[in-house]
Amino acid sequence: MSKWMPFFNKNEKEIQTEKIDNVPNHVAIIMDGNGRWASERGLPRIAGHKEGMEVVRRIVKEAVEQNIKVLTLYAFSTENWKRPKREIDFLMRLPIEFSNKYLPEMIENNVRIKTIGEFDSLPAHTKRSISHAKEKTKQNDGLLLNFALNYGSRDEIVRATKQVIQDVHDGTIAETDIDEAVIAKYLYTEDVPDPDLLIRTSGEHRLSNFLLWQLAYAEFWFTDVMWPDFNEQIFLDALKDYQKRKRRYGGI
Repeated sequence: MSKWMPFFNKNEKEIQTEKIDNVPNHVAIIMDGNGRWASERGLPRIAGHKEGMEVVRRIVKEAVEQNIKVLTLYAFSTENWKRPKREIDFLMRLPIEFSNKYLPEMIENNVRIKTIGEFDSLPAHTKRSISHAKEKTKQNDGLLLNFALNYGSRDEIVRATKQVIQDVHDGTIAETDIDEAVIAKYLYTEDVPDPDLLIRTSGEHRLSNFLLWQLAYAEFWFTDVMWPDFNEQIFLDALKDYQKRKRRYGGI
């Protein structure tokens, strides 16, 4: 078997589709463990990222099936630029490969693609591919597939704060008008509801500078499974666990 073939070469029909009631409107996922998954198998780290891309496709398909409205995936953080150049170069080509392989399927499933993060700093070829995917899916009104790419929550909040200060200085808004709703309009997620459920893979229990403002009242669900081994059944397990949660938002 080629080292680039999926470690779990599943027949997708093996997983029986099960409709979940009371699903979260917005699920956010920290897709962690690609590099470690590959290293444990004696493969280069990029093999884990390539395998993880196929998992994205399957989870998007299941999210569509479950009628989830928004799926936000933490694809590349502002801190990930510290990684080896070879790995970064590969990650910056992944949107191109994803678009080439899966964009027709995304369109067929009425998925709309969006990104959050500092877009202008990405390589030109990455921006072209992402812009193409956004343009081709902009009329779709099904699942919003939201990639957090070159994203860092602290950077997002600093940028928002600076813009608020500038707009107060310019007289666009009054200082007395500033509240949570106003701040939210200056974030990358201004037109996206806050996540209801956060999933993190690979056994880590931290947010890693992801959606710090938006996750204030989200339910958290952690698994030791690394992202390349994540599958539809584990996703359904997270959704079922969410069903049991009582969300009080600070109330009784």
